[in-house]
Amino acid sequence: MPKRNSLWTNIDWLTVFIFFILVLAGWINIYAAVYDPDHQSIFDISQRYGKQLIWITAAFVIAFMILLIESNFYVFFSYIIYSIVIFLLILVLIAGTEINNSRSWFLIGDFGFQPSEFGKFATGLALAKYMSSLKFDITKTKSLAVVAFIILLPVLLILLQNDAGSAVVYFSLVLVLYREGLSGIVLFFLTFTAFLFILSLLYSGFTMFILLSCILLLTLFIFNQGIKFFLKGVLIFPVLYIILAGVNELAALNVNREMLLGICLLSGGIILLIYSIRNRLKNYVIITSIFIISLLFSLSVDYTFYNFLEPHHRVRVNELLGIESDPLGSGYNVNQSKIAIGSGGMWGKGFLNGTQTKFNFVPEQSTDFIFCTVGEEWGFAGTFTVILLFIGLLSRLVWMAERQRSSFSRIYGYTVASILFFHFTVNIGMTIGIMPVIGIPLPFFSYGGSSLWSFTILLFVFLRLDASRLDQFSG
Repeated sequence: MPKRNSLWTNIDWLTVFIFFILVLAGWINIYAAVYDPDHQSIFDISQRYGKQLIWITAAFVIAFMILLIESNFYVFFSYIIYSIVIFLLILVLIAGTEINNSRSWFLIGDFGFQPSEFGKFATGLALAKYMSSLKFDITKTKSLAVVAFIILLPVLLILLQNDAGSAVVYFSLVLVLYREGLSGIVLFFLTFTAFLFILSLLYSGFTMFILLSCILLLTLFIFNQGIKFFLKGVLIFPVLYIILAGVNELAALNVNREMLLGICLLSGGIILLIYSIRNRLKNYVIITSIFIISLLFSLSVDYTFYNFLEPHHRVRVNELLGIESDPLGSGYNVNQSKIAIGSGGMWGKGFLNGTQTKFNFVPEQSTDFIFCTVGEEWGFAGTFTVILLFIGLLSRLVWMAERQRSSFSRIYGYTVASILFFHFTVNIGMTIGIMPVIGIPLPFFSYGGSSLWSFTILLFVFLRLDASRLDQFSG
C-alpha cells in the first residue's frame, strides 16, 4: 500500500512511462517526417526536430513543477485559471496573429502561443470544481445550464477565432457528464442527431420525409397495444397529401413535391400531437414531438451546412461522405496519407526510408498527419504499437479516475481521458479517411510547443491529484 505522504512514491509511474515513450516516439517520427540530409543532427535547432526537443525539455520542466505544487492549489484556483484562459481567448481576438485563416495565435518572435490549447485543462478544472460542489445536481436544469455555460463559453470564443477543429474537442466533455449520472437518453439523442444530420446530407428531402414518417408509424405500432391509433396515423398522411395536392393544383400554387410532402408530414404530425395531448396519451405525445422536431431539424440541415460551416470544412465532410471526390484537391491530404500508411505493409519501409514522407507528398506530415509517417516507416507493427500505447494510457486514466476519493479528482480525471480520447480517435481517423479533417494534433506526437505543453499540463495535473488521493476526502 502506498505511503500516505510520499509524493514520489504515490505518483503513477506507469502513466509517466507511457507519456515518456509517446513523447520520445513523436520526436523520432517528427525527425523522420521532415528529415533534411543537410541537417542530419536530430539536435539541430534550426529544424523542426531540434525545436521539438526544446519544447520537450520545457514540457518535462513543466511536468516536474506541476508535481511540486500542492494538489489543493488546482482545486482552490480552478475558477481563476479558467478566467485567465477566457481572458486570453478574448485578447487573442483583438491582438492575436492570423495563421491559416485563424486568429488564434500570439506570436512572440519565432514562438507561437495558442490559448485554445490551454483552454482544455482550464475548462476541465472549472467543470470539476462546479460539478464536485454541493449545489450541483445533474438532474436539475439550473446545474446543467451552468455546466453548458462553462463548456460553451470557450467554444464560442474559439469559433470566433475561426478554429472549428479546436472548438469541437470541447464537446467530448459530454462523456464526463454521462459518467456523473447524465441520462443515457441524452447520449442517445446526441448520437441520433448526428446520424440524422449525416442522413440529411446524403439523401434528398423527399427520401428523408419518407424515412421519418416510416419510423414514426413503426414506433406508433410498437408502442400501441391495439391497431386503432396506428391506423389513424397511417391514414392521416395520404389523406392530407391528397387534400394539399388538390389545393395546389386547383389554386395553381406550383409548390414542388418535396415541399408539399414536408407540409403534409408536419401538419399530420401536429394533428397527431394534438390528438395525443387531448387523449392524454403520454407515449404518443413524446413520439410525435420527436418526429416533428426531427423533421424540422432535417429541413434545416442544408441551410446550417451551407451557411455556418466554412467552405473547406464543407468540402472535407462531403469528401468523407462520398458526396464529392477530388483526390487532387480537397481530398489530396487524406488520399496521400492513406497511400503512405498502406505502402508501409506489415513492418514498414524502415526508418528514414519513407518515400511519401521524403518527397513531401503528405502536407502537414509532422503535425496533423504525423501518424502516416508511423504507418509508412514502421508499418502495421508500428501503428499497432502506437495505438496500443494510447489505449493503455486511456485505460489507465479511467482506472485512476475511478480510484479517486474526491469527486473533483474523479471528474477531472474523466475530463483528461475524454479529451485525449477525442484527439486520438479523430486524428488517427482522419489520417485513414474515416473522419473529417478538422486539424487537431495527435497528443504528445505532433510537432508544436502549445499542443505538447497543454497535453502535458492536462495529464500531470491529474497525476498530481492522484498522488494525493490518500489525503483526499470523498465527496
